[in-house]
Amino acid sequence: MRFGGPVSPALTLSPLRRGGGDPCFVVSADGAMWRTSLPPSGPVTARITRAATDAVDVEAWGPGAVEFLDGAPALLGADDDPAGFAPGEPTIAAAHRRVPHLRLGRTGRVLEALIPAVLEQRVSGIDAFRAWRLLVTKYGTPAPGPAPAQMRVPPSAQVWRRIPSWEFHRANVDPARARTVVLCAQRADSLERLSSRSTEDARAAMMSLPGVGIWTAAETAQRAWGDADALSVGDYHLAKTVGWSLLGHPIDDPAMLELLEPMRPHRHRAVRVLLASGLARNPRFGARQAIPKLAEL
Repeated sequence: MRFGGPVSPALTLSPLRRGGGDPCFVVSADGAMWRTSLPPSGPVTARITRAATDAVDVEAWGPGAVEFLDGAPALLGADDDPAGFAPGEPTIAAAHRRVPHLRLGRTGRVLEALIPAVLEQRVSGIDAFRAWRLLVTKYGTPAPGPAPAQMRVPPSAQVWRRIPSWEFHRANVDPARARTVVLCAQRADSLERLSSRSTEDARAAMMSLPGVGIWTAAETAQRAWGDADALSVGDYHLAKTVGWSLLGHPIDDPAMLELLEPMRPHRHRAVRVLLASGLARNPRFGARQAIPKLAEL
C-alpha cells in the first residue's frame, strides 16, 4: 500500500494499543504490528509493517480479512486531511515540523474503541489495561492465522452484554463502569451507525449515554473516526502537559481550551504532534490513584 508521502504506521496505530499486554495489539521482535478486530464479516488478524518510507504492507487472516483490508488505508490515515493545520503557536509549529508525516487513522469500529475508553475512566492506565487484558483474554476468541501466542479477538457486543457482574469485579472494574460497558454493548448497533454522521454530532450522541462523558467520547472518536478536533478534556495529565509545553507552567482544562481554540478543527491533531515530537514537557506528577482491588474487598 503506497502513500503520497512519508508514512509511519507505528505513530498512526500507537493509540490503539492498550498497554504492553494488550491481547488485541502486539508488536513482535521484528517490529511488525499485529492487530485483531471483529468487523461484521467476522474475526480478523492483521500484520502491519512499514515496507518503505511511503509504503506499508498489510496481511490479514480470518473471515474478516477482506473487509479489514478494504479499510486498511483509512486505518493507516490515507484519507486523513490536515488541510488548514498551520499552527502559529511556536512549540506546536516546531512539533509539526518534526513529525510532518503523522497521520490520524480511523478504525471505523466504535465499540472496539468505546469499551476500553470506559474501562480507563477515573483509574490509572495500569488498572485499566489489566482489566482490558483479563476480560478480553477470557471472553474474546482465539486470533485467526499465524498470530503471536495469546492474541485474542475482542468480544462481540452480545458477549460483552452477558459478562456477569462478578467477572467485572474480579477485573477490578467498579459497578458504574461495568454498567456503562454493558449499556454500550446493548446500544452497539446504534453506536456503529454514528459513523455516518459528522464527528461532532456523533460525539454528542455518544454523550447522551449515561456514563459516557466528553473525555470518553473524544477518546473513542479519535480512534474510530480519526477525529482531528476531539480534544480529551478531563484527562488527568493533558492540560498540565499542554501548559508546561507551551507556556512553561501547568494549566487547567478551560485554559487549555482557550489556548488551543485557534487550532480548531485540529485541536487533537495539535496535541498528537506535540506528544509524538518529543517536545512535550511534563514534570512528573502523581499518577491517578489506583482504586482498591475490588476482588479483595
